[in-house]
Amino acid sequence: MRRITFGEEEVQQLRRERFEHPHPRVQLKMEVLLLKSQNLAHHQITAIADIAESTLCEYLREYQEGGIEKLKELHFRRPQSVLQEHRGTLEAYFLEHPPATVKEAAAKIEQITGIRRRLTQVRLFLKSLGLRRLKVGSLPAKVDPQQQEQFKKKSWSLV
Repeated sequence: MRRITFGEEEVQQLRRERFEHPHPRVQLKMEVLLLKSQNLAHHQITAIADIAESTLCEYLREYQEGGIEKLKELHFRRPQSVLQEHRGTLEAYFLEHPPATVKEAAAKIEQITGIRRRLTQVRLFLKSLGLRRLKVGSLPAKVDPQQQEQFKKKSWSLV
């Protein structure tokens, strides 16, 4: 069990931040440290906050390294697509030559960059470029007026 001492000012800041901070993860961290400042055992804190023992130790380590300000830092993993490196080239190409289908776009991406991606990833990448699918309507063929009249007569005669 880690021995950490909290000053009165820090306890007041923990009480304030556990409700006022805009991010819920930071609020949870403040709540956990506030419980620790009340000298509760680790198993009690983990039960109350519904976190794992390792998470509690991580929060305590963060507090020891940088205080309350370190607890406010959020580090979420946000992986980037390899296609982002070729974004400018692909964007210029697709603005010049818009693909008719996602499959066509996937083939062009593979041809230009050598990177093969499935249709879902290509669709998301095209959407991130600001390209969108256009709904294509169909126009009826030219109508023969005589056939139209015959059709009307036949359909009315059945009634």
